[in-house]
Amino acid sequence: MYNSRKKPQDDIPEEITSIWACTSEDCKGWMRDNFVFSSEPTCVQCNSPMVKSERKLAVLVNTSPSQTKK
Repeated sequence: MYNSRKKPQDDIPEEITSIWACTSEDCKGWMRDNFVFSSEPTCVQCNSPMVKSERKLAVLVNTSPSQTKK
């Protein structure tokens, strides 16, 4: 029988992470700094400029060769 209860996610480590956030008031777009492809990204959802910010997020490592230079 299938157990529909999920394991609690209390043990997922979090840290303050650099992000880029959309400047448009109507958009909630954001991306992690280590996943951007340009030095000044634009929002992929609405094409507005983005600004650097921080958020407390789950720890995630980007192992892509093109992104490891940061």
